[in-house]
Amino acid sequence: MTKVKQDTANILCLGLGWFPTKPGGLERYVYELVRCLAVDRDKVELCGVGLPETPADSSVELINLAEPEDRIWQRIGLIRANFQKFIREKKTKPDAINLHFALYSLPILQFLPPEVPITFSFHGPWSLESEKEGSNKLSVLVKYWLEQIVYQRCDRFIVLSKAFGTILHERHRIPWSKIHVIPGGVDPTQFQISLSRTQAREQLGWQTDRFILFTPRRLVQRMGIDVLLNAIAAVKLQYPQVWLAIAGKGPQQVYLEQQVLELGLENHVKFLGYLPDNQLDVAYQAADLTIMPSQSFEGFGLVLLESLACGTPVLCTPIGGMPEVLTSFSPELITTSADAEAIATCLKSVLSKNISLRTRESCQEYASTNFNWTKITSQVRQVLLLPRV
Repeated sequence: MTKVKQDTANILCLGLGWFPTKPGGLERYVYELVRCLAVDRDKVELCGVGLPETPADSSVELINLAEPEDRIWQRIGLIRANFQKFIREKKTKPDAINLHFALYSLPILQFLPPEVPITFSFHGPWSLESEKEGSNKLSVLVKYWLEQIVYQRCDRFIVLSKAFGTILHERHRIPWSKIHVIPGGVDPTQFQISLSRTQAREQLGWQTDRFILFTPRRLVQRMGIDVLLNAIAAVKLQYPQVWLAIAGKGPQQVYLEQQVLELGLENHVKFLGYLPDNQLDVAYQAADLTIMPSQSFEGFGLVLLESLACGTPVLCTPIGGMPEVLTSFSPELITTSADAEAIATCLKSVLSKNISLRTRESCQEYASTNFNWTKITSQVRQVLLLPRV
């Protein structure tokens, strides 16, 4: 990779929403990235939808282009008009442009300086994810067409895993020479061991004598909560002390709550709803094991890093980029398949002590050493500032 010698840079980013007010993996990634880029030296400007006014103590300038409540076509029109005004009035040209969401990137493409390198951070196959979640064929085709237009304008791409690099290469015909694999990061000052497991449970009002599983997931089909519930139903017959806490909201919640009743899991499962950050790290620390039962399109899984940084091991299905995080640390906690039987088998091995869980300290050290946001941001910055080829 060409070395970047620039001491300071003006980096323009286009995200989605603002993480403190809009939860989501993409939003958290962008939030952490731009803050780390701006901490040391760079001038960072973040455009997006629903962004607040720039706080007085912020090192990142926020430019709100539209509101999430606007109808989609009105939102796109506002993004185009407001970005055009912003770029026209901008006194200095950016040294690098980093796009994160294809839909919001399309209306601004024609206003991007042609000589400035554009890097697209590929967080997932938008059209494929929509298809998996039941969108009609026309909607999927439109999203794919939109993605293609945006990607053709970009000079290079960042993916969080080789798995998503493969999708980008095979589905969108992006050559591997333009794809850079850089994992996500975790902030070890936010996600860390600060409580004993007992203290964390007492703070949340959780029982101290159960084996607790925790999963923070958006409640949609591809996240695999329904599959996990079937696995818990099988496990609890042999290990009745197992208890699952599910954090998150989504359209499948009513269906999943009914499934809990049908499986007789009322005393083994609890839906927590949305957990704010000041409770999320406590929940990780309260659990014996975090579990990621994803069924498709899990490009990386920031949850794995957050949990490990809090000292809690993670069990995951062999989907997307998750195995790339755990293979060198705890490969025995990657299930053989994504179905309920494989998840149950792995859980039973943990509960029977046939699989020994790594210590809290080793989990924290692995995450903070290999996936510290400062280290990850340095790698991202180097790619963003590569010259156009």
